[in-house]
Amino acid sequence: MYVAVKGGAAAIENSWGLLAEQRRGDRTLAELGVAQIRGQLRLAVDRVMTEGSLYDPDLAALAIKQSAGDLIEAIFLLRAYRNTLPRLGYSEPIDTARMQLVRRISATFKDVPGGQVLGPTYDYTQRLLDFSLLADAEETAQRSLPAAEPLPQHVPRVNDLMAREGLMETPQQQPGYEPGDLTREPLMFPADRPLRMQALARGDEGWLLAMGYSTQRGYANGHPFAGEVRRGCVSVEFVADELGFSIDVGDVEVTECQMINQFTGNREVPPQFTQGYGLAFGGSERKAMAMALVDRALRARELGEPVVAPAQDEEFVLSHADCLEASGFVQHLKLPHHVDFQSELELVRKLRALHARQSEAQDGAENNDSRKVA
Repeated sequence: MYVAVKGGAAAIENSWGLLAEQRRGDRTLAELGVAQIRGQLRLAVDRVMTEGSLYDPDLAALAIKQSAGDLIEAIFLLRAYRNTLPRLGYSEPIDTARMQLVRRISATFKDVPGGQVLGPTYDYTQRLLDFSLLADAEETAQRSLPAAEPLPQHVPRVNDLMAREGLMETPQQQPGYEPGDLTREPLMFPADRPLRMQALARGDEGWLLAMGYSTQRGYANGHPFAGEVRRGCVSVEFVADELGFSIDVGDVEVTECQMINQFTGNREVPPQFTQGYGLAFGGSERKAMAMALVDRALRARELGEPVVAPAQDEEFVLSHADCLEASGFVQHLKLPHHVDFQSELELVRKLRALHARQSEAQDGAENNDSRKVA
């Protein structure tokens, strides 16, 4: 046993060296730096920060480099590091209405206060490979941009404008309510909306995209509209105990999405629109939209709607949303299961032997019956 363990340890150490060689790749090419990843693979960095629950572009870029571009592995690395950091306290809620906009669109109103701001987006690209990117960076032609106009500041949200007319729900928070912290306590069911939102924010983008897609195909009876998608920087404020008032500790870039859904109302509430909400770090627009769709679907019981679809089942959705738990459970199948499999193998052999004996006995009984008839 000791020899096997010792030999296994040596093999594992050798695999680390091979992994480093694979990560480095062709040594005749320049090594990819963390600064390059942060500056040029920003959307990958944003996803790793969102699902890793840590806003630090440099560390996210480092995790991507260390994982050789495997984003789930990078998320694992970043979240593991996050768990080693001291907890100083909780920041104040960010005010996205005071966002320094980079992009802001609404699919519900053509003319909105502050206007539509397309910003950087793939929405209007032709999805054709740009072979000019194969050239060296210095030789790649630069597209000339017109002088940028100053973007509007402190633009009100579309849903807030509708709420003033009573057309949009305005959920009321109970006095003294403190939301739970998913990073410190396990998720229990039923979960209230703040905990669900935390789980969705950390959830795998592909899973949320599939769940959100299912709601649009008739598996949650919803017809959503993108009330607003906005991206930009918001200030983060923290109240230090020794000061007693909030101080600005920096800015983070986020993407916010508010989906609008129709609601027929009930005896207490007149017909109005309801909303789903999504928020993610950086330019994670697809993640924020999918999150908003799933958030609205998970509010079915709260709104008195029938729960008939997978996307409305919070235990099903949230229990399988975390990419690290899903990846770990799948990949643990690669670990040695020799003893377990041998027991299964022995059981199957015994069952096959029993089946053979029963078949022989049945064949013998059938032959006796045929002789009696003859």
